[in-house]
Amino acid sequence: MPKARFFPALCLTLLAAFSVPQALADETAQARPVQWAQPIATQYNLYQMSPTLYRSALPDSAAQPLLEKLQITTVINFLPDADSSWLKTPGVAQVQLPYRTNHVDDTDVLAALRAIQTAQAQGPVLMHCKHGSDRTGLMAAMYRVVVQDWSKEDALKEMTQGGFGENSHHKDGESYMMKADIPQLRAALSSGACSTSPFASCVVKNWLKS
Repeated sequence: MPKARFFPALCLTLLAAFSVPQALADETAQARPVQWAQPIATQYNLYQMSPTLYRSALPDSAAQPLLEKLQITTVINFLPDADSSWLKTPGVAQVQLPYRTNHVDDTDVLAALRAIQTAQAQGPVLMHCKHGSDRTGLMAAMYRVVVQDWSKEDALKEMTQGGFGENSHHKDGESYMMKADIPQLRAALSSGACSTSPFASCVVKNWLKS
């Protein structure tokens, strides 16, 4: 090939090679469904699920200005350690509902969903666990299905493919979710029941108190 043609051809080849990664990145970014939670701050694994609901990993004191900007009024924590060690913003309610995905039951889910709905009446809510993947991921998926009427398949796809963490962490949550009776959960959430089972420990405790 003559030199006059070789160098332009080489330049075009190199330009195309460098454009491929960017094109793939753009395609990946565009491929994220608009109904999925959208990224807000990657350092906290922070995503917005709806105008009044956010999900994240464990924040720290440096996150407080961001939460103030988002006008968060309630932080729901699924960890055994309280948020008071880092959350000092006056007027932000702290709700602690610790649980583990390998021992989750309808009582845990109803408590979380009811707390979210109650808090949303006051303003935007942030729910979190340590990494923002398994515990938060399951409650996010259950919110999608029970409250927002998503299918289990669509909610599971967002949970496992949404970029929130390793898929291996979702095994227990997926197992619970596939067995969950969604109409019963909706009915219990609407009626104020603490569980879908009349023999659940929370039901027995409430009965003894009354």
